Amino acid sequence: MKNNNLVIAIDGPAGAGKSTIARIIAEKLNLTYIDTGAMYRAITWLAIQNSIDLKTQKDLLINLAAEAKLELEGIEKNTDKQSNSFQRVFLNDQEITQEIRGSEITLLVSAVSAIPEIREQLVEMQKKMGLNGRVIMDGRDIGTVVFPEADLKIFLVASAEERAKRRYQQQRKFGLNTQENLEAIQKDLERRDYLDANREVSPLRQANDAILIDTDNLSVPEVVQNILNLIQINSQKI
Repeated sequence: MKNNNLVIAIDGPAGAGKSTIARIIAEKLNLTYIDTGAMYRAITWLAIQNSIDLKTQKDLLINLAAEAKLELEGIEKNTDKQSNSFQRVFLNDQEITQEIRGSEITLLVSAVSAIPEIREQLVEMQKKMGLNGRVIMDGRDIGTVVFPEADLKIFLVASAEERAKRRYQQQRKFGLNTQENLEAIQKDLERRDYLDANREVSPLRQANDAILIDTDNLSVPEVVQNILNLIQINSQKI
């Protein structure tokens, strides 16, 4: 991919800061931001809305997902303290941007994302989105499955303890899931890490040519600048 079709892939475990970093870089470089995690959350929301039992009704969810109209738009600009700045998500013309950030969705999204047919459907959508221009895409398998030929691949990591602290602070700031304590959040992140890394299809792993960035002791601006430097270094190839 050269020039007109620029793809930057940012992968990593839950809570590593992928979405925050990707959104900032997208704004700085005028790239289209694609939050693939939000897509899996949207299908999880669909499952919950239709009371689907993932153990016995996977086929029903697969069919509903195939028929669903899933759209991603720009970042919401709501300054209300009860709102967070996420990519706007619409399912069948209904905005569910905030609804998909609840604890019930978080608990089930790894199970939904492990369904091979769901991943196949969404990966196909993601590939089409990435061919529409200059994009930065974050998720679990962007550099390994969705765009193995991405112009630049980043793999963000942080310790489970640090990720839990960040998630807890975010929840307190925006009024989301504040009933959870640090220990519970960390256990849930570790559970998701295990499920994401051990699923049969498209497990979470670092691409061989991805650049590892440990964000434990880095601020958001420092991580952003590191990636901007890498983009500059790779500009001749990009």
